[in-house]
Amino acid sequence: MTATAGPRAGGAAARPVGEGASRVPLAEYLGGVLRRLRALPPLDLDLTQAYGHVLAEPVLAPNPYPAFDLAAVDGYAARWDDIATAGLPGRGANPGTPGSRVRLNVVGDLGAASWRPVRLTPGTCFSVAAGAPLPATADVIVPVDWTDQGMAAVEVFQAPKRGYGIRRAGDELTAGATLARPGTTITPALIAVLAATGVGHVVVRSNPRVVVVATGDELVDVGRVSQPGQVVDVNSHALTAAAAEAGAHAYRVGICDDDPEGLRALLDDQVARADLIIITGGTGQGPGDMVRRILSRRDGGRAGSVAFTEVSLYPCAVLGFGTVGGEEVPIVCLPGEPGAALIGFEVLARPAIQVLAGAEPVFRPGVRAHLLETVSSPSGVREFRPAHVAERRGGGYTVQPLAGGPYTLSGLAEANGLLVLGERVTTAAAGSTVDVLLLDRRR
Repeated sequence: MTATAGPRAGGAAARPVGEGASRVPLAEYLGGVLRRLRALPPLDLDLTQAYGHVLAEPVLAPNPYPAFDLAAVDGYAARWDDIATAGLPGRGANPGTPGSRVRLNVVGDLGAASWRPVRLTPGTCFSVAAGAPLPATADVIVPVDWTDQGMAAVEVFQAPKRGYGIRRAGDELTAGATLARPGTTITPALIAVLAATGVGHVVVRSNPRVVVVATGDELVDVGRVSQPGQVVDVNSHALTAAAAEAGAHAYRVGICDDDPEGLRALLDDQVARADLIIITGGTGQGPGDMVRRILSRRDGGRAGSVAFTEVSLYPCAVLGFGTVGGEEVPIVCLPGEPGAALIGFEVLARPAIQVLAGAEPVFRPGVRAHLLETVSSPSGVREFRPAHVAERRGGGYTVQPLAGGPYTLSGLAEANGLLVLGERVTTAAAGSTVDVLLLDRRR
């Protein structure tokens, strides 16, 4: 396995729940967990396959961009000294007349595919298309609309400024310039920059393979309606989508019954294909919480163990993290309640995916926003509440909490941000400034 998350990877383990144990501050817990993860090893990819991966090494421009002097617009490549008097009264080809014209001989046509070097002599020009190589000694492109559009000879009505319509070699990027740093996610625009400067391969991190499992005897698959004794499996579908949105190769295994041997066999089968396993349900201490009982101890000679920790986080009171299998594959255990599972994913599983991918930054971007409605929050926990964030005219942001609190799936579906209320906040008044995490909803 290419990722390590065991004690040999470094970092202190999170403090487990025990009798009389207090909640672990969220920042302390996340720090301890994420320090135990390592980015996946690098691989060399063709540029056509690199989209969505994270760079493992810096990329320097092997060549300048533009690679040569070229015309940026359609027109006539000329010497500015030859056309300087065009459009000036009392000068030029017809002295004494307003808007004097300058006449130039058109000695050839140049397109983007032209390759033979050419040179201008005084009183001549080339008809050029945008992207065409610039003739030697040319220092201006006269737009077509500023001429009579002649073919053998052209009359210039007005002279643009020297250098107009020209892109010089290296104007945008010089050879050796840093195009992107490690931790940068490769976007379509970055691919364009890399290709333009002659980069054909990049060294990236593998996108993490994430396996998602939901546990519980009560679970049934989608397409049915929940009823007493049967609950539709929301989590494995939602979290597989969330992992894919985070950039992972996500695999939904589906439902695992509350059967210890079944869970052990499933995990043994999945560790070979996973860089991270996400499992939901069974994190409490009730009679049916099989996941916690099985994973919180070294069992049957199997390597790895999971610590279940009471964290100062609402609505996820308990989170599990550790390793499973001989390869010590990291595993994240989230609550079974769908709203809490989605919040737990945002707080713990998504950052873990980013660390494995080598991405920077690890956490979602945040802003300070003007709160539009007074809200209350439980004492001693950090609450993440679905909200709608909007930009204010003149700068800044406003945030509107969505009805129902964090357990409301409809609120999470509508939210474009998560309102964050700290452990010491029991009431946040309308008009106060609060922290908000911005959710990147891909369209």
